[in-house]
Amino acid sequence: MKIKRYLWIAILTITALLGIILPGNTQQYTSSKTLFQTSTFTALSIGLYEGTTNFTQLKKYGNFGLGTVNRLDGEMIGLDGKFYQMKADGVASVIPDSMTSPFATVTFFKPQILINLEGQINYQQLQQLLDQRLPTKNYPYAIRIQGNFPYLKFRSIPKQSLPYRPLTEVLKEQSIFELKNVNGTLVGFRTPKYMQGVNVNGYHFHFITENRKTGGHILDGQFQNAKVELDTLSNVEINLPKTAEFDQADLGDSKPAEVNRVRR
Repeated sequence: MKIKRYLWIAILTITALLGIILPGNTQQYTSSKTLFQTSTFTALSIGLYEGTTNFTQLKKYGNFGLGTVNRLDGEMIGLDGKFYQMKADGVASVIPDSMTSPFATVTFFKPQILINLEGQINYQQLQQLLDQRLPTKNYPYAIRIQGNFPYLKFRSIPKQSLPYRPLTEVLKEQSIFELKNVNGTLVGFRTPKYMQGVNVNGYHFHFITENRKTGGHILDGQFQNAKVELDTLSNVEINLPKTAEFDQADLGDSKPAEVNRVRR
């Protein structure tokens, strides 16, 4: 009887260990200090709009982030584990797990740095002041700004169909929205210059209102006594598309200038 009892204890112990080691359906695949992205911004900018990573997969790599959805159908924001699509009409809705993304940047957000920016500043000043306060510019940062904003200007993009045009052409059809005295959250990243083309060089923010009804890609704004939370990311992981379109795409040295033209 003692042998049987010890055998059951051993089996239960091994089972418990396997439950810890083996990834389950909801277990995260990366550490909290990892920037994970699907595809590259250069690939998106030249018109690779077909998503290859769905949101069930993305949620295993982050609960916070931004990007777009299949066929460039609006802007995407991830906040507190929920992901929202903001279409060209400005309406935000929860993204189904089966939806795919051609470009997304996510992380498990755990801020360690708080920067208080006193007074009222514009969007350009926000970026300049943050650059002055960063401990280093050589790591990517995930950034969250919550509160009331005196003014925000943001955009979204209409869904595309084949043949896909470059992003510079698509942006001519963007919808632009302006809100005053609005409550909500900015989700963003700052990536170093050496990541240009892989991601957006510098700052990239998306916004969603407190009631999760509208939002988009930030173009301009006014910020009053902004409290900025930052998470320093020391690892970068990229899931490149495994498609014929990506295989054959021209992602050469001439593309960084094109990326700079479309980032704002």
